[in-house]
Amino acid sequence: MNQIPRLLAVAVAALSVACTHDAFTPNINSVAGTYHLQALTVTDIGSTRDWVAMGATMTITLAPNGTTTGRLFMPGADAGGSDLDVSLEGYWTLSGKSVEFLQLYYSFVQDVTFFATDNRLEGNHAFGLTGVSTRIVVTK
Repeated sequence: MNQIPRLLAVAVAALSVACTHDAFTPNINSVAGTYHLQALTVTDIGSTRDWVAMGATMTITLAPNGTTTGRLFMPGADAGGSDLDVSLEGYWTLSGKSVEFLQLYYSFVQDVTFFATDNRLEGNHAFGLTGVSTRIVVTK
């Protein structure tokens, strides 16, 4: 009978260690690479648009020297309903697990702080009091 409490204690201790351990520690070399859009949603007053389903694409390459190249394309998302097609040329920084961008040509991507996990960047951003928020996921 003493075996069960001991086994239970070991299982609980192992579970707590497994749940709190994050093996990925981002650094310049592990985050650098070419990423492709997996998810891009924009929510505005309770209505969510799935831009990937609508044909949006994004490729961004993060070089180890802190520069970026790439392109963001969103059909019908620019002024007057024209297509948004913008270069993602610029710079990126890593601080802890946070990745931020500064592009030479403005896009909302530089307003989003991304969280780095293994081969994935995910960002969420609320645009002030407008009620508009976005979620972006890119993967290597």
